[in-house]
Amino acid sequence: MRILDIFLASFIPVLKVLLLTILGLFLAVESVDILGAEARKHLNKVAFFVFTPSLIASSLANNVTVKSIGILWFMPLNILLTYIIGSALGWILVKITRTPRDLWGLIIGCCAAGNLGNMPLIMIPAVCKERGGPFGNADVCYNQGIAYASFSMAIGSIYMWLYVYNIVRIFSSKNPEVITKTDNIDSTIKSIAERAENVPNSHTGPLLPLNIGCSPREDCLGSPISEGKPKMPFLRRTEQCFQTLASKVNLKKVLAPSTIGAIIGFMVGVIPQLRKVLIGDSAPLQVVQDTTSLLGEATIPTLSLIVGANLLRGLKRSRIHLSIIVGIIVIRYIILPILGVCVVKGAIHFGFVNSDHKLFQFLLVLQFALPPAISIGTMTQLHGAGEGECSVIMLWTYTLASVSLTLWSIFFMWFVG
Repeated sequence: MRILDIFLASFIPVLKVLLLTILGLFLAVESVDILGAEARKHLNKVAFFVFTPSLIASSLANNVTVKSIGILWFMPLNILLTYIIGSALGWILVKITRTPRDLWGLIIGCCAAGNLGNMPLIMIPAVCKERGGPFGNADVCYNQGIAYASFSMAIGSIYMWLYVYNIVRIFSSKNPEVITKTDNIDSTIKSIAERAENVPNSHTGPLLPLNIGCSPREDCLGSPISEGKPKMPFLRRTEQCFQTLASKVNLKKVLAPSTIGAIIGFMVGVIPQLRKVLIGDSAPLQVVQDTTSLLGEATIPTLSLIVGANLLRGLKRSRIHLSIIVGIIVIRYIILPILGVCVVKGAIHFGFVNSDHKLFQFLLVLQFALPPAISIGTMTQLHGAGEGECSVIMLWTYTLASVSLTLWSIFFMWFVG
């Protein structure tokens, strides 16, 4: 009976996600067209800018305190390990399968970044509400689970736009068509130079007087020629370093609404003065917190519908071979979860994670078994490389996630319980 209870506690939440996803897919079909391209775009903006940050801010404000920070500190390190290990495995995959170079960023990103926001926000509360779970009181479990999942979403969002975004950007800029055109131009210039070398010496003078009218300290474009190393004040050099870093990393994307919501939630939860004003039955501004929580409740069903609607694009043909899809599935649903169990077991052994915090342990190992992050599709759209291929990967990985997450959840519940 215990095994049956664990199975139901694991399967029911995944089934709920699957049903919502199927509904989203149905609403996006052309004959229905309720969640068409334009509708998805606007609904995604509402979820991105309103619902998600509201859920994160309200849940963290309610449940995060100074004491809880001592529990949560290991989660950023755990997520970083999922990215590093996944990236290494993704790099091996693109080498083995000989993936086109402009798709390397997509494949490595799918192997590195799991859906650390939407899926935990959907699964953890559902698991807490099921009878027979190993996490104790349902209400306490629900509140803690939302706080843990919200923190997971915030940290995952930061890593996504600092790390995966730049990987996708770097490799998408190396489009084969662009490289071919550049090579053609280089070969043309080279052939012209070779012809010039074959011209008789009597005709090989300079075609243009390059230095006519140029100052000894200026080039032909009027720019001054530097002599030695330019002298620049330290503050100016420091400013240029920060400008260069800001140009390489899209700080606007890093400070996404979900991240800002997490910062606000932490401030309200940790600072006693703000907590007294906003949190609690006697708080003078409790209506603000209640309104924020009400908006946040729309997050989970909205995100599930959007995920299902986006999978419709994966039915189209692309350059993704079966070997690549199988490789990503093996990495995300077999290798990473096994390694995740080892990481969390080691963290418990060395005292990094308290052995009594079962729900926190469950989320840590679950972070290794999640399907690829939906945000990768947004990144491919921004750079115009691998959009169709990303949809195919999402279609297959999220279709198999219902089976994989159910099986791994059963094992993880047994592992932490």
